[in-house]
Amino acid sequence: MTDDQFSQATNWDFPVPIKYGPGRLAEVGALCLAAGCRKPLIVTDRATAKLPFVETLRGHLAAAGLAYGTFAEVSPNPTDVEVLAGKAAFLADGHDSIIALGGGSGMDAGKAISLVLNSPRDLWDFDYNLTPPAELGKADFVPLLCVPTTSGTGAETESTAMITDTTRGIKGCVWHPAQKPFAALLDPELTVGLPRNLTAWTGCDALTHAIEAYCVPSFHPMCDGIALQALGMITRALPEALDNPASIPARGAMLTGSCLAGVAFLKGLGMVHAISHMVGAEFDTQHGLTNAVLLPAVLRFNATAIGPKVVPMCQAMGLDGTDFETFYSAVCGLLDQCDIPRSLAEIGVTTDRIDSIAAKAMTDTAAGTNPRPFTLAEVTTLIRQALTHAR
Repeated sequence: MTDDQFSQATNWDFPVPIKYGPGRLAEVGALCLAAGCRKPLIVTDRATAKLPFVETLRGHLAAAGLAYGTFAEVSPNPTDVEVLAGKAAFLADGHDSIIALGGGSGMDAGKAISLVLNSPRDLWDFDYNLTPPAELGKADFVPLLCVPTTSGTGAETESTAMITDTTRGIKGCVWHPAQKPFAALLDPELTVGLPRNLTAWTGCDALTHAIEAYCVPSFHPMCDGIALQALGMITRALPEALDNPASIPARGAMLTGSCLAGVAFLKGLGMVHAISHMVGAEFDTQHGLTNAVLLPAVLRFNATAIGPKVVPMCQAMGLDGTDFETFYSAVCGLLDQCDIPRSLAEIGVTTDRIDSIAAKAMTDTAAGTNPRPFTLAEVTTLIRQALTHAR
């Protein structure tokens, strides 16, 4: 791909309609009207709600003759309590649709709210590990538009949402196969003002998605191809986005790569996410940052199981060598460029929670698709090592 391609508007129809291009936030009103929306609720997190593009979004909705509201009581790691508060706000003000806006937190909250609006079902009845409620179909879910404002989560093309269960103290995935966004709007201009640390952390989240998805051992050539394409885009564009944050081609490549990596992990993820989800639930850490700290340690653990995958990943990254050490060194070098800490202790994780995190990680959906099976003792040892020396 060329830089010019990321400066142009284009539409894709897989896996949902995707509207990509600089300045395309201006189309949000028309998109909502075409989907039958008349009074959307903007769902975002507290920090994003203060950013200028939120007011720009409201202006576009008003110009299209749409009423709207905003629910911004969302934490960096959204909780089930916040989801229920969002449902109450939606119903109280008579909204008919949701615009899920932000990074992972805003989009996850918006998607989770959309699952429970028209059903008496408890949020955790939509747990990814359970059979989806069979009585619910597409008509039971309100229209959902996803607008990512970071290049990391890749959450904009599916209904899956990571939510903290405040009772069990874990992060769980909720979803329903009949609820999908009617569109994803990818405007790289929304990511231009992202601070360097969030550019790095969210970029490393997308990097981890691409690597973990590709390394899932099941046969899925479509997701594998998408993961490799994402890996190449991200490893080339992330340094440029850090050094030249106003570059639309770099921001566009990162937003596209993040979206691709999000599609790829429909295949599954791995131990990085299994642990990271529970670290986030216990310590409220930033998800992409936690992934980035854990990634090298997990790659070392999985090294013997991902041998055949290393060559294509090295080639996608444009590396001179194709062995594990070359791949590992390149990943660590990119993490260094992103100023990623070298231990879990540096992001506030303490030794007294190791056993709890390990036990909860064993129950995470991502644990089952790690390329190398692991025991509770092994994941406990890995976490203990990563606490002081992750790379």
